[in-house]
Amino acid sequence: MLVTTSTNLEGYKVTDQLGVVRGITVRSRGVGGNFLGGLQTIFGGRNSIYTDLCEQSRQEAYDLLIQHAMQVGANAILSMRYDANEVMAGVTEVLAYGTAVKVVKSEV
Repeated sequence: MLVTTSTNLEGYKVTDQLGVVRGITVRSRGVGGNFLGGLQTIFGGRNSIYTDLCEQSRQEAYDLLIQHAMQVGANAILSMRYDANEVMAGVTEVLAYGTAVKVVKSEV
């Protein structure tokens, strides 16, 4: 699956637009993780506990985006973006979305 944040894919021609595709996950950190993350904020610097949670959440949303694109028959996703919203205190939604397309390699 080819994925880009751009509106086009260099070296490829879009042959079919299949619509918006998305991957969504809702994640929270457990009590232990919040405790350790809170300790890291006291000392400042990089907060690896929350960084790892954010990275895992984005990867899961990205993987679900790819699955959705494959289900609709796409071989590429254009204009891919992430979005995140707090659903409630300590619970965050992470969304990956873009436009599913079929592309072919351009002839030079």
